[in-house]
Amino acid sequence: MPRLDPEHALLTDLYQLTMLQCYFERDMTHMASFEFFVRKLPPHRNFLVAAGLEQVLDYLQDLHFSADELDWLRACGRFKPDFVDWLGSLRFTGDVDAMPEGTIFFPDEPILRVTAPLPQAQLVETRIINLLQFQTMVASKAARCGLAAQGRLLVDFGLRRAHGAEAGLLSARASHLAGFGGTATVLAGMKWDIPLYGTMAHSFIQAHDNETDAFEDFARSQPAANTMLIDTYDTEAATRKVVSLARALAPEGITIRAVRIDSGDLAEHARRVRSILDDAGLASLRIFVSGNLDEYAVRDLVAARAPIDGFGVGTRMNTSADYPYLDCAYKLQEYGGRARRKRSEGKATWPGRKQVYRSLDADGRLAGDVLTLVNDTAIGEPLLAPVMTGGMRLAAPPPLAALREHARAQLTSLPDDLRALDTPATYPVVVADALRALADTVDREMGAPSSTSGDFE
Repeated sequence: MPRLDPEHALLTDLYQLTMLQCYFERDMTHMASFEFFVRKLPPHRNFLVAAGLEQVLDYLQDLHFSADELDWLRACGRFKPDFVDWLGSLRFTGDVDAMPEGTIFFPDEPILRVTAPLPQAQLVETRIINLLQFQTMVASKAARCGLAAQGRLLVDFGLRRAHGAEAGLLSARASHLAGFGGTATVLAGMKWDIPLYGTMAHSFIQAHDNETDAFEDFARSQPAANTMLIDTYDTEAATRKVVSLARALAPEGITIRAVRIDSGDLAEHARRVRSILDDAGLASLRIFVSGNLDEYAVRDLVAARAPIDGFGVGTRMNTSADYPYLDCAYKLQEYGGRARRKRSEGKATWPGRKQVYRSLDADGRLAGDVLTLVNDTAIGEPLLAPVMTGGMRLAAPPPLAALREHARAQLTSLPDDLRALDTPATYPVVVADALRALADTVDREMGAPSSTSGDFE
């Protein structure tokens, strides 16, 4: 049994391969353009943050069928030998245009376009949706946590309950891109230089016969970065033990940096702990909290003026627990030089290769977007740019820090109404006349009545 490798070419849906065999047999290899977009926002979401592009480009540049995969395809009985032989030489040779990661976007706006021979552009659909949907979903949830935290430290604590190893790792990346200060996921620190944060588990306290001994052992082992978990037994009693230990260790140059509260009434415990620490002259010792937090819990703790310096946010962010998927799609927009569109009820698409132009107001806030065709122009800044040509990246992957700064600037530009966590707000996205006219033309060519005045999802 081969080990799971997320970059296996066979990590796809069966229908991609059944369609490819037919394309191969009919020599349907003209250039095709597909676009990834979100049909509609989840409830209570006023914007989304694009994420996952770098992993998509890695996938496309390395795409190939291994010898083991080709052998399995020959043996499975579903595919013809000449088709499988052809798959052995398949590589991605197309072009990609995309919004930079960290860009805020809205429904119907493509954040990525693939233009390649039809079989190539078709095959990659499943993995592209898989990568973009997940990281965009997590980055958008993380951005909301950041808005709620109002500058306080946020740390990703979600690996252990993430939906698989890749999900845990990529959620650390997506959340940091969207504003989280760091992660507890060590591999993310190695891969992307994301700051690592960690404390201790309750088991560490329980493994000691004495809570004070547990604190002292940890402080001596980690003198430069130590946070004491104080809610294993009695939160306020443990705080007093930390105070005594801090005084005892100070002459040795060992400073206790922070305490963590993981249960109970976090706001009330934080107030009591802050009072104990301040009375002992430990005003610089920070309070960090965790435990089933999301943007709503963070908002409420901040609104309550709880003396909390940072939040560990895990499962609810990593799984986007309230809305754990996006209504997104990767759809054919052009084939063989002709615009294409889908007319399915409730899932109609705008045809053709598109560009998004964005305007800002006098204060630098988002004022409105125009969705139009790539060969049209509109007022504002075009958001999609070439990132891959002929199957090769146009530039080295940008540092995650640069993407993080772009996301920060984007979030700063949000109008106040879009910042709300549970109050719906509508951002103006205008569909240009050129795009509406193309939809009418495509409909006439298909012998279908025009529906450009209706709702497109």
